[in-house]
Amino acid sequence: MEAAGTFKSLFPGRERRKMIWGIALPIMGGMMSQNVLNLVDIGMVGRLGDAALAATGIGSFSSYLAIAFIIGLSAGVQALAARRLGEEKHGETAIPLNGGLLLALIIGLPLCLLLITITPWAFGFLTQDAQVRELGTPYLQVRIASMVAVGMNFSFRGYWSAIHMTGVYLRTLLIMHAINIFLNWVLIFGNLGAPELGVFGAGLATTISLYIGTLLYFFFALRHARDKGFLHGIPSRQTLWQQLKLSLPSSLQQLFFAAGLVTLVWIVGKIGTQEVAAVNILMTFHLTVLLPSFGVALAATTLVGNALGRGDIEDAAAWGWNCAVMTFVYGLAVGLVLIPLAGPLLGVFLTNPETRDLAYVPMLLWASAIAFDTAGMVLMNALIGAGDTRRSMWISVTWQWLFFLPAAYVAGPLLGFGLVGVWAINAVYRTAQSVNCARQWAGQKWTHIRI
Repeated sequence: MEAAGTFKSLFPGRERRKMIWGIALPIMGGMMSQNVLNLVDIGMVGRLGDAALAATGIGSFSSYLAIAFIIGLSAGVQALAARRLGEEKHGETAIPLNGGLLLALIIGLPLCLLLITITPWAFGFLTQDAQVRELGTPYLQVRIASMVAVGMNFSFRGYWSAIHMTGVYLRTLLIMHAINIFLNWVLIFGNLGAPELGVFGAGLATTISLYIGTLLYFFFALRHARDKGFLHGIPSRQTLWQQLKLSLPSSLQQLFFAAGLVTLVWIVGKIGTQEVAAVNILMTFHLTVLLPSFGVALAATTLVGNALGRGDIEDAAAWGWNCAVMTFVYGLAVGLVLIPLAGPLLGVFLTNPETRDLAYVPMLLWASAIAFDTAGMVLMNALIGAGDTRRSMWISVTWQWLFFLPAAYVAGPLLGFGLVGVWAINAVYRTAQSVNCARQWAGQKWTHIRI
């Protein structure tokens, strides 16, 4: 197959679009419910005061950085399970899930204990406000205590995505989020006779709901995956080692990406406080717009793996291009809508005219690069579906850490181009990374990987 393939292979037909959306839509629904949960959390904790809100904000972001590594386990589970499904080894599709659950326990438990121990020091580094530290330290510790559950839950998500049963993921997530909101109401404010735990109660509610979610995933897996090898013996040492080698690059990619976000906020903080406020809004827009593309990206991971399991390299390549083209068209449409509406949209979230003016041009720059960003993310996940997790990691880490962050620091704080300079570099970074992903996908070196 040539670089771009035929016209037919680039643009998916009705049946192929149906398969893509069948996997992607439940994932998108689950992520949207997570956004709703975040808003509810902010609304409840916000009633406790600014210090409580700051403590949970820093704690939540730090928690994501802490668990980023273990999230990568899902990539190995999804790639291997999708490949086994394509090979029609139906009785073995859940074996990678067994390995992911075991690795989540082996890696997550000691890492969790270590991070809980160093949390007081880490929180002191993140803020000098004594009240925020006092509230935030136990909040972050109890959030980190959910690490094993997070690792297992993401392993389950990878498995359900691989076997085209993302509805189970959505159902579990909705139940888990409903429990989280209820426990927030009980534990933060001391309702129904419970102790009034405030900020700590918010963290405890999240952790409890995550472990309940894990139990629900086990329940559904026993119903739907017992005949596919779920919990049928411990994976061999060789199987675990293969899965760890496949997952490790994705884990490192997640870790470096999360650390890069922290570094970006630090760089913008060197420019000014108003710029940090503007970046918070820009990043919120960015994450919201990416939701549909992220669902399609995970669908690409599954469909590429299925095709390679059947030994159909041409179809695997076509699935990568199909998913990328769908998100590219989506990104173009969103960009065309956002560019004329940038001012009014920013006015809804930023009441300070100066801060709104600071965010306006960066938002235009971001909107102009959305299409490339979404397509690149899909092709990066297609590489993961092909088992080429190492190449995906190097593309992500190299462009973020060797180009974007150093160039953003030079353009913003050093040369004085401010937030516009940083976001201009961001647009170049996103576009160039996407072009790199497309070249790697077209080169088809991923076809030689055996998993």
